[in-house]
Amino acid sequence: MTVRRFSPKQKRALLWWTSRSPDRGRDAIICDGAVRSGKTLALCLGFVCWAMATFRGQQFALGGKTILSIRRNMLHDLLPLLGRLGFVCRERRGEHTLSISGGGRENTFHLVGGKDEGSAALIQGATFAGVLLDEVALMPRSFVEQAMARCSVEGSRLWLSCNPEGPDHWFYKEWICRAEEKNALYLHFTMADNPGLSPAVRRRYETRYSGAFYRRFVLGEWAVAEGLIYDFFQPEEFVRPAPPEPLERYCVSVDYGTANPCSFGLWGLREGVWYRIGEYYYASRETGRQKTDQEYVEDLRRLAGGRPLSQVVVDPSAASFLAALRQAGFPAVKARNEVLSGIRLTADLLKAGRLVICEPCEDCLREMAQYCWADPDGGRETPRKENDHAMDELRYFAATVAGRREGGGIAALSVGR
Repeated sequence: MTVRRFSPKQKRALLWWTSRSPDRGRDAIICDGAVRSGKTLALCLGFVCWAMATFRGQQFALGGKTILSIRRNMLHDLLPLLGRLGFVCRERRGEHTLSISGGGRENTFHLVGGKDEGSAALIQGATFAGVLLDEVALMPRSFVEQAMARCSVEGSRLWLSCNPEGPDHWFYKEWICRAEEKNALYLHFTMADNPGLSPAVRRRYETRYSGAFYRRFVLGEWAVAEGLIYDFFQPEEFVRPAPPEPLERYCVSVDYGTANPCSFGLWGLREGVWYRIGEYYYASRETGRQKTDQEYVEDLRRLAGGRPLSQVVVDPSAASFLAALRQAGFPAVKARNEVLSGIRLTADLLKAGRLVICEPCEDCLREMAQYCWADPDGGRETPRKENDHAMDELRYFAATVAGRREGGGIAALSVGR
């Protein structure tokens, strides 16, 4: 491969450690994004140049999913480029090491594969001046954290790259979302950041994928790619701003939780379309405090904001909360709770534009992008019991109110009483 020029983002990944860079005080760099976006080559070249400019006679780690993937994805393009820059590289395949010398310095780079939980034992006890982990999201957490713990030499830094996985992935939560907290430079790459990719090749990739695969591989988003229940749902196509109020009718849907999250959706009707214009989401495990029924009643009252509610559609198993709502004067009814038929109805209503999720409903949209079948390769008959609380009350509302022929709720008033 011939490298003629680097994009601005590639240059930043190459040179973030240099004395003139505004990023020089960072302890780590994280590069994620689309496939074929040029992040791996820039990171590998920057890693070696940093190591050779900063250290002499030290040990480093080049990590990948397997030793084969390291040689294919990293060394295949890196070694010829290093040779053209004047470095002398000697690989000892039997020892899985690479010695690089230049400018009167020599350092050793160990090739380490993180394919399974047992891989952490392979580097336990080692001492590195720096670690580069490519495909870090594909590696076991135990291996990644062990590799990071090995960087105990003064001035050591971490170099991390990956293509996105699902938004619940531990690396996304612990490193991407907390990059500033960890003093890490975070760079998100797209195909436009790779000047070596021709427009024709870019178009081929952009037309090859759709849905969540397009979001992950082309846009570089951390999106669920397999087993999504509402796999047709793309925010740019289905999400709209909330319509101006007042609306014709208002309802609230409820998935009740004490230890599990509690989710409310506020709905308004206009011209046969139900809009989810607001929401409430409380996760007691994250806050460390469970709420009482009476506290939830007041939270629902605040969500309603004085709007007249024609119905509050509640998880049918939440008997105590149903009683508390009715005692407080709310028109609470038990929701219809046929899971599979409810999911099909919800999908039909979303596609038909009779159910619309509006922009303020971030938790509902977050769960929509993560709501999966428990066995995506099997019969697809049971949703996975996670990221499903807003999804459950969305389904309750579709089955009990929005899917009723009588215009959205009047006939449902007697359901469950």
